Amino acid sequence: MHVRRTAVLDRKVRFAVIGCGRIAQNHFEAVKKHADRAEILAVCDTDPAALARAVQKTGAPGFASLTELLAKVQPDCVVLTTPSGLHPRQAMEVARAGYDVMTEKPMATRWQDGLAMVRACDEAGVHLFVVKQNRRNPTLQLLKQAVDEGRFGRIYMVSLNVFWSRPQEYYDSAAWRGTWEFDGGAFMNQASHYVDLLDWICGPVESVMAYTGTLARNIEVEDTGAAVLKWRNGAIGSINVTMLTYPKNLEGSITILGEKGSIRVGGVAVNEIQHWDFDTPHEMDAKIADASYQTTSVYGFGHPLYYDNVINTLRGQSEPETDGREGLKSLELLIALYMSARDGKRINLPLAY
Repeated sequence: MHVRRTAVLDRKVRFAVIGCGRIAQNHFEAVKKHADRAEILAVCDTDPAALARAVQKTGAPGFASLTELLAKVQPDCVVLTTPSGLHPRQAMEVARAGYDVMTEKPMATRWQDGLAMVRACDEAGVHLFVVKQNRRNPTLQLLKQAVDEGRFGRIYMVSLNVFWSRPQEYYDSAAWRGTWEFDGGAFMNQASHYVDLLDWICGPVESVMAYTGTLARNIEVEDTGAAVLKWRNGAIGSINVTMLTYPKNLEGSITILGEKGSIRVGGVAVNEIQHWDFDTPHEMDAKIADASYQTTSVYGFGHPLYYDNVINTLRGQSEPETDGREGLKSLELLIALYMSARDGKRINLPLAY
């Protein structure tokens, strides 16, 4: 892809953050950790109270609308931490203005919207970054390395569990939460980083079969879901997700069973290597103890590492780790899961473009 803007070398990379709610705080902290190379140029929110808090925290000027912000400041990259359903329209507006875009997960709630975002950024010659900070967790980096180096031999079975808790107050805290248009359900919102692992770790998925249910929360979308998957490499597996775990978050895990090895990465948010067994020793085995980490947050500690790649890319020193096309892979899986649950049938991939 041709990106027409020149690398930022003689000053700090300037970020503008759109949407100053819950996840935006991780972005503010991540930029602060890279204060020698990056800064928050502006913040934006339609809620005056959230905007005031963000202005106070970052010291950056605040704007009530994206359009106003784009008219008055010149960021290098505009970060979308708004409700998911707003990402496509906002990403396209930013691209048309000629600025790079970073969007939180999921990049969109509809398949065609995701495709349109990628197309718009291509046409404008700007980068589209999709936040996948969990890929940077040391536990998952080791797991990915083991798969890439062929330590499992043939992979037979893959199992992912996301057993978390989201009370009704969480969904009631903002009107967009729990809606189809702006949020998506347990699969799309809370478990989207785990859905991302299905392709990133194990390769392309051939087909999916899913069930979803809204069992206890007063919301449009599902609070619980399960799916069976078949990969193109022959592996079979499942993903089980619920936001109804009593009384608090219990587990976010991935288990891979192969011909020559088995691994389980668990904890609340894939933060502990709980089982690691291969037929042949390897130097990476010495890193297991250091890779596990304590976490109080299901977001993990990946945002600063994710920003490191984005900053390096904008400085012309790196390639994007997760661009729009990479983001489409997990969006495609999510849409396939929802289509299967809705229509009661197996959905084959890839979806029609």
